[in-house]
Amino acid sequence: MWRMSLCAGYRSVGCRIVGIKGLWGSRVVRTCSTPAIPAGRITALQAVDLWTNHFVERGVMEPDHSSLHILAYLLGAKTINSLERGKLSEFLSPEKTEQMWRLCSRRLSRMPVQYVIEEWDFRDLTLKMRPPVFIPRPETEELVELVLTDVDMRPGTGAGVDAPHTCLEVGCGSGAIALSLLKSLPQLKVIALDQSQDAVDLTGENALRLGLQDRLQVYHLDVIKDAETVLSLCRHVSTLVSNPPYLFSEDMDTLEPEIFRFEDHAALDGGIDGLKVIKQILTLAPQILSNHGRVYLEVDPRHPPLIRRWVEANVEEMRYVETRHDVSGRPRFCILRKEKSNKDHKLDLD
Repeated sequence: MWRMSLCAGYRSVGCRIVGIKGLWGSRVVRTCSTPAIPAGRITALQAVDLWTNHFVERGVMEPDHSSLHILAYLLGAKTINSLERGKLSEFLSPEKTEQMWRLCSRRLSRMPVQYVIEEWDFRDLTLKMRPPVFIPRPETEELVELVLTDVDMRPGTGAGVDAPHTCLEVGCGSGAIALSLLKSLPQLKVIALDQSQDAVDLTGENALRLGLQDRLQVYHLDVIKDAETVLSLCRHVSTLVSNPPYLFSEDMDTLEPEIFRFEDHAALDGGIDGLKVIKQILTLAPQILSNHGRVYLEVDPRHPPLIRRWVEANVEEMRYVETRHDVSGRPRFCILRKEKSNKDHKLDLD
């Protein structure tokens, strides 16, 4: 999850400050005019320098990254480093110049680069992106790696196993987690849910583009409001994975415009303690998972001890297994396992 403070590093050169009511409340937002398209020809590097400077003046985060990534996209490359060096000194065609100005103007409005270029790479997949569907973060790539490594080590669930294995994802967004798992595990089937119709549509579109639609079922369901329907659709699942909304509600006011203004708040706001959806997932998990099935959650670094205590007090059949840290050393991932109660085990023996 990106957590960025508002107004950090802003410069006032060439800009004026205005207050905007409504969505932004008392937030301070800078408005600047878009630079005019040059009358003469301009090289790719000159265009990057011009827009980087303008982004800096506007207070746009990662100004050089933004202009370079947009240029690389326009020139048909994934990154600027994958371009031939000479391409940067070549003149842009009038059409490419106009496209550069149009896309950079969107970035100037604080639209995230992922939405500006309408695609983003997640692990080894290129996914279509569009607002307001939640943009997958690097931590979520780590979550997928964690699940894949764990599943591969569990008996009867690895990549070389012929028997089908079913995973439930709660909050599929663009389909990043579900589609990455499907690509890596040929026998896997995934049921994916999201409270947003936009997310459901985009996941389906990405699945079709990647040829993974035959092993994916996507439903427009809210895990809280539609709990009974979720339970009727999802039974004997061996893995439940989720990057749920986990921000504390009070933290919503600290988000950068890129996040607050363009991404779905329902995919971010986890309630007063950030645990509203997480608690619901863990309440339903014993009825969804097969015995010894596992839950993998991406959470706020403050959450693991809270989740452990809550589960121990409220969900008899779920056991907290461990907390894993992300690449930055923050406690980011929770792993839990379903274990039948002694009463249920006795009934099975009878």
